[in-house]
Amino acid sequence: MQQATVRLYDEDAYLNEFEARVLSCEETAGGFAVVLDRTAFFPEAGGQTPDRGEITDGAGAHVRVLDVQIDETAGVITHVTHGALAPGSTVTGRIDAAHRFDNMQQHTGEHIFSGLICAAHGCNNVGFHLSDQTVTMDYDRAVSAEEIAEIEARANEVIWRDLPVICAFPSDEELAGLDYRSKKELSGRIRIVTIPDVDVCACCAPHVRRTGEVGLLKVLALQNYKGGIRVTIACGGRALRELSENRRILTEMAREMSTAPEEVPAHVAKLKEELSAAKGRASALAGSLLMMRLEAEDPSGSAGLLTVFDGATDPGSARHALDAWMDSHAGLCAIFTGSDADGWNYLAGAGRLGEADAREVAQTLKAAFGAKGGGSREMVQGRVQSAEAEIRRALQKEGI
Repeated sequence: MQQATVRLYDEDAYLNEFEARVLSCEETAGGFAVVLDRTAFFPEAGGQTPDRGEITDGAGAHVRVLDVQIDETAGVITHVTHGALAPGSTVTGRIDAAHRFDNMQQHTGEHIFSGLICAAHGCNNVGFHLSDQTVTMDYDRAVSAEEIAEIEARANEVIWRDLPVICAFPSDEELAGLDYRSKKELSGRIRIVTIPDVDVCACCAPHVRRTGEVGLLKVLALQNYKGGIRVTIACGGRALRELSENRRILTEMAREMSTAPEEVPAHVAKLKEELSAAKGRASALAGSLLMMRLEAEDPSGSAGLLTVFDGATDPGSARHALDAWMDSHAGLCAIFTGSDADGWNYLAGAGRLGEADAREVAQTLKAAFGAKGGGSREMVQGRVQSAEAEIRRALQKEGI
């Protein structure tokens, strides 16, 4: 059995370079599994993705660290690298310092937010995920958007107060007297992260020394989740980049609209109203045109199928036109609205002056294209994904 790996990140979260001895190196499907006697590389754990960086051997050859995993039972940390390292040799590990600090900002920010929301609303943090793109926290009680905004404001006040972030391994006696948060039952040596008057939580990850280093916390999204709520946040540099990009987009929109950034919402609302009115006029015109097309065909007394494909008519206008046609004709009429690319919604009706059965249209489209839909003898409706020419051929082939 290999000896437990000394976790240098527990002693100093800001340690970015270290020396170690290679205990073993075995080739695996994903590269080489390397175990060192000690490491500053934080493994994937506690909902957080692992550190990245490189290891350099005595000859100056560099191997990238692709993944870092830990066997919690044995306490052994394995580094998956893209190249081999000689067992027994002394190597130098280098952490990607920017990536590590980014993770520290996010994780400490999560502790601040979770400590505040759990104390204020009596909820528990039942899920946490920290990747290179996103930070999410899951809580087991519903919390309103207004309450989340209040917690966000308080979290930033905690950050700006520059409180200490204390990471320690209390004795069993000390631990027994602590009221701390934990997402699961823990045993053995337990590491506690404390932010005075804000949060006390069991956590194995590296953290910043003081809350001021988190810089800023911004809530990005809220989602109802398993009876509670999922909150997405960004902290520090991520929050700055997010806000900067949003400001860039807003400024560009304002420029395109020839208005001030703060006037963009009102301008967009006005454009939506104008667009809705224009769509209404276009729909009315398309409906009138469709009626004219149907009247021009005028297959009075015919049992044949009148087929119209129209990309501009909305379903309501198509239904109105179909009803009018059914009142004055004996045969079948099918109106397809949509496009070859997006698919076609269809309505088919049997003229009230004859004995045609509209279900023949739905059955033909289902057999030929797997179309969805159905209805009665008088009228059917559904959706079909195919080209207009193919639909016409299928209907003509059946002689409807």
